[in-house]
Amino acid sequence: MSTELLVLITVVEIVLLVAVLAIYLIVLTRRLRATEDILAQVSAAVAVIGGDVALVGAGAAILNRKLDVIASVVPALAQKAESLV
Repeated sequence: MSTELLVLITVVEIVLLVAVLAIYLIVLTRRLRATEDILAQVSAAVAVIGGDVALVGAGAAILNRKLDVIASVVPALAQKAESLV
């Protein structure tokens, strides 16, 4: 093989390699953008859930106080119920 042919084949290989890498990067970019869109939707949903959890947290404190009052009365109610039997 002549030197010119080897140089030509090498140049063609390099051009093909660059083309394949460019196509790979384009495909990868599209997939990353799709993933970014999905993650943005997930992030928005998590933010909404975070707001809901904050409301539940405040309600849980109120509910716990009321349950503590009920729990403090239960022994007296149990004694009265036993005395009726």
